[in-house]
Amino acid sequence: MAKNKNARLIYAPLGGAGEIGMNMYLYGYGPEGKERFILVDVGVTFGNMESSPGVDLIMADISWIQARADRLDAIFITHGHEDHVGALGLLWPRLHVPVYARRFTTALAQGKMERAGLDTTKVIETHPWPKKVKVGPFEVGFVPVSHSIPESSSLVIDTPAGRILHTGDFKVDPTPVVGEPFDPDLFGEIGREGVKVLVCDSTNVFSTHPGRSEATLEKPISELISNASGMVVATTFASNVARLKTLALAGKAAGREIVVLGRAMNHMLSTARATEVLDGFPPTVDATDAQDIPRRNLMLLATGSQGERRAASAQLSEGKYLGFELKKDDTFLFSSKTIPGNEVSVARILNRLSEKGVNIIDDSAEIYHVSGHPNRPDLARMHELINADILIPMHGEHRHLSTHAALGEEKGMKSVIAPNGTVVDLTGDTPEIVDNIETGRLYLDGTELIGAMDGVILERIRIALRGHVSVSVIIDEKGRPLGDAWVELQGLPEMTAMPNGLAGEIEDELGDVMNRADRKVLNDDDALEDLIRRTCTRTCNNAMGKKPICSIMISRLAD
Repeated sequence: MAKNKNARLIYAPLGGAGEIGMNMYLYGYGPEGKERFILVDVGVTFGNMESSPGVDLIMADISWIQARADRLDAIFITHGHEDHVGALGLLWPRLHVPVYARRFTTALAQGKMERAGLDTTKVIETHPWPKKVKVGPFEVGFVPVSHSIPESSSLVIDTPAGRILHTGDFKVDPTPVVGEPFDPDLFGEIGREGVKVLVCDSTNVFSTHPGRSEATLEKPISELISNASGMVVATTFASNVARLKTLALAGKAAGREIVVLGRAMNHMLSTARATEVLDGFPPTVDATDAQDIPRRNLMLLATGSQGERRAASAQLSEGKYLGFELKKDDTFLFSSKTIPGNEVSVARILNRLSEKGVNIIDDSAEIYHVSGHPNRPDLARMHELINADILIPMHGEHRHLSTHAALGEEKGMKSVIAPNGTVVDLTGDTPEIVDNIETGRLYLDGTELIGAMDGVILERIRIALRGHVSVSVIIDEKGRPLGDAWVELQGLPEMTAMPNGLAGEIEDELGDVMNRADRKVLNDDDALEDLIRRTCTRTCNNAMGKKPICSIMISRLAD
């Protein structure tokens, strides 16, 4: 590929850098202001009641690239985890470009497009390395890596200014059970061909021991299940097909029938079979056919390892689910790691299981779970194999990025910490931060996508923290209050110690204030709203030390 002396090669993360999840990375090449772009991954993260009450999904705001969509050539999806592909059906209508992925990921991505009523043919199945996809000034190849979902890939991105290796999520695993093993010879060969920039997963940079293989779990899981009494339930990530296979085979070997509970888990297994990445999975029994099987001969694989309240694990902890009920001395295995932020939800399930007398086995001893990401020695091995000139850490919080950058610099690589919104010029020998673009969040609120600057979520949080007062007043034809103000409280105590309660107290105060107000205030909606709001705030603050949100409706009778 011919290099344009006036062109530059840039990298700009929109999500996933400075945080874990919601991955979205831009690469651009061309004259400044006229670059052609590719987008790598379009992921989501999940809302929580503390920072985003009522929100189902959160994704990066794509306004910047949406405004330049005529210069976006394609989207490339590294693998099928929600934090890499979950936003595709929601955001594709704003971009309208081809999407490239490998077979298993293509099936998952097409499902998201179909559920959104979009053209599934826009997601194009590609073949692994050494095949390449040429779009604009880029040639992109999918290099198989091991991870906790089948057919994960690193991306080789060849440009006129040099080669980039975008690792995506990976682990150094020679025996992943399902999916391709990590191939050091292949990565070494790619490195010897010359790599300018390594953009690399930073998730486990603080773990100082080498990562363990998925295959090492077979023995301890088999021993646990064979020694268990009563019914056994195991939960893990629905996408971890290899773990599901290990669990199911262990259950079958212990003489148990396997029942899969949860739509997401059943969907992943059926997709894995249809795309021929899964074989040897034992036969399963439908939940309706398992009711007559003795408990000691049952093993349930359940969704909800992160405490999702509607998933099978949460339902089982609360009571019956599809006819199954946990009892004393049953065993519940969490073959997963709790993602930071989900600790409260998971602890809620653990406590409910404990109240039932269930034997709980979690991941705290790291016996029944292994990570899908590279630990520090594995990162060092990738650095050595690729031997890049420049390292850009990604997929991690800021402390992960900075620690990973220091690790690379110790090995002689030039590095830069580039959180979301950072524009890095990679054209020269040294990475240079040249700009910052505005990045933010989009929230899926019901069926609507709303922006962080819309104020909806902030207002919802303020109401949750401070409570809400609704005030309705009527102004007659002569511009005087007609009757008393009407007040309704939401999220505030009634204050029964007050003769008329808090609502009555506010109504009385508003009556006094409005009867004393001059005609100029009463005839001006803005001035009257301000008077009512100040009175409401002062009354609540005096009564209970809170300043609630106040919504005001003024009705005026016509002359």
